[in-house]
Amino acid sequence: MEFFDFHLRTRVVFGVGMFERLGEIARELGFKRSLLVADAGMVACGYVAEATTLLTAAGVSVFHFGEFGENPDTTMVEAGRQFAAPLKPDSIIALGGGSSMDCAKGIGFVLAGGGSMRDYWGHDKLSAKLDAEPMLPRMLPMICVPTTAGTGSDGQSYALISDAETHVKMACGDKQAAFKVALLDPRLTVTMPAELTAISGYDAISHAVESFVTKKRNAVSDLFAREAWRLLAANYETVLADPQNMEARGAMLLGAFYAGTAIENSMLGATHACANPLTKNFGATHGVAIGLMLPHIVRWNQEVAGARYKELAANAGLAGDAAHKANAVESLARCLEQLRAAGGLPNKLNSIGVSKNDLPRLAEEAAKQWTGSFNPRDWSKEGAMEVYENAYE
Repeated sequence: MEFFDFHLRTRVVFGVGMFERLGEIARELGFKRSLLVADAGMVACGYVAEATTLLTAAGVSVFHFGEFGENPDTTMVEAGRQFAAPLKPDSIIALGGGSSMDCAKGIGFVLAGGGSMRDYWGHDKLSAKLDAEPMLPRMLPMICVPTTAGTGSDGQSYALISDAETHVKMACGDKQAAFKVALLDPRLTVTMPAELTAISGYDAISHAVESFVTKKRNAVSDLFAREAWRLLAANYETVLADPQNMEARGAMLLGAFYAGTAIENSMLGATHACANPLTKNFGATHGVAIGLMLPHIVRWNQEVAGARYKELAANAGLAGDAAHKANAVESLARCLEQLRAAGGLPNKLNSIGVSKNDLPRLAEEAAKQWTGSFNPRDWSKEGAMEVYENAYE
């Protein structure tokens, strides 16, 4: 057995109707003045008003910040800091999808340590700074209430923040950035548009698949990744066909959290290394970029991760007969393509505006992505070029 160091930092409260416990849980944690980070969509569907009512009834003052977009960047995080600092909040509540959760974490970073998000690109840089300067405050405690089933930010101590100047996605992690409580209520995901359900759900699927095969995986990450895959693969098409199915919604929400917890303990791989340059250069939504690349990465990795992929194929019921057993990795890749098609996601790079001439530049950028270093097969510019070419044709 390989060494691992596992600590689950986030309390999970799961179930239909659990949103109503927000005020109670905030009071348990001693919250008095909470920064509520939630975008315009959360206002439009009434969740900001509902959260404010619940928190106010519990004696918590609420300050709503919503000036951020789908991919929060350094400018948005700084706007949040400027909004929050004079109000002197003692806590942060993230309500919404991955953008709300990442932006909330980002604001927490710069409120505690100052500077900009560029200073926290990497791991535990905030804790190192605070240890060196004991007079600085600790990062504010946080609750998250996800309304999408996808990013897994609720189960991680990382925030993905884009550099507003270069558009590079920065993974900023610190043990202080883990949410104290993740309040998972499947009811809140019903308001997701069908397109967002498809995109975020496929992103969660990729987290389960990638975290199960990385170089950094361990016995604990395997537990979470395996169960995440089981829940997500079995329920993805159901939530698309029957959006009101609360059992399926709950399975997707819990599966996404499990996948995020797996990432926290195993990191990701080459799929995300290839996806980030597509978002940076072509504005592709993260889940769309992931969908374009994941089946091709599975095929490319099979020479070193074939046994792991075969286990996922078996868990999805894809290895029941001799033909599938003989080529279970290809069966898994085709399953991922079928799920992508069910979500209505594009299947070729040229569909998002990528030309053949763009591939060398994309490959060079993909080879430099941090997640690529955890891929089971050694990652390089040449490997990235091969995968991009396969996804282009």
